[in-house]
Amino acid sequence: MKWVITSEHEGMMIREYLRLIHAFSRRILIAIKQDGHILVNGVPQTVRHLLKAEDELEIIFPKEQIGSYLKDEDMELSIVYEDDAVIVIDKPAGIATIPSLHHPSGTVANGVLSHYLKNSIPYTVHVVTRLDRDTSGLLLIAKHRYSHSLLAEAQQNGKVKRTYEAIVEGNVSRDSGTIDAPIDRKEGSIIERTVKNTGKRAVTHFKVVKRLHDHTLVHIQLETGRTHQIRVHFSYMNHPLAGDDLYGGKTEHIPRHALHCYELSFEHPFSKGVIRLQSSLPKDMQSLLNQMN
Repeated sequence: MKWVITSEHEGMMIREYLRLIHAFSRRILIAIKQDGHILVNGVPQTVRHLLKAEDELEIIFPKEQIGSYLKDEDMELSIVYEDDAVIVIDKPAGIATIPSLHHPSGTVANGVLSHYLKNSIPYTVHVVTRLDRDTSGLLLIAKHRYSHSLLAEAQQNGKVKRTYEAIVEGNVSRDSGTIDAPIDRKEGSIIERTVKNTGKRAVTHFKVVKRLHDHTLVHIQLETGRTHQIRVHFSYMNHPLAGDDLYGGKTEHIPRHALHCYELSFEHPFSKGVIRLQSSLPKDMQSLLNQMN
């Protein structure tokens, strides 16, 4: 990455410039000092070097290590946006985001790593907005540790927004509302979550789009991002997601929970402009809507 120093920042140490102006974390600075390169007008310098107006500062990040658990796999990816900092995938249901004990291969991360290798992109996979295996929709991935650091902070500050469509059982009586109920692990389970006073605060905003026969289509905006938050909250309201048998939903009309991340907006880590992307409702959820009409 390169920047030309303006008179406003003349006299700053490189360390101060990177931390205060470009939000470099301590971890990233340490990694650069240990295995990367800092060049001013093409000459190697330390983080203590004082910058002058018109200097060209270049940072060369160390090569990223790919975890031993992550193997590249050639697969078809639906890439809806890509630049030097981020990549956004429209993930189908039934595919895990990252490898795990039960799904060591065939994940989005495996496919993205293959995409990187094919296109000589020297990074590993940094997932920003993870989706459950059976949740479909837009998935944000940072291309390198610096953009991931900035996006993680943006997410904490509410600048990464995800909007979902869900089909829930029953007729939701309120046209809109907010579910504010803490979520914790369910006792005796490593997978299930439940509304519990000991849990972390979880806030879900919803708006009814359409009432169907025994089902309701809702738009959902997350204020927090707890594991299984939407599924747990609507089950708590006695409106479990269609197909979500883990939380009380029936699978007779759809074999997976009917949840789709259809809109993603985020502040770009470098340009600071807002990028807004959308994804169409997948065929299985659209078919369910047609059945219930």
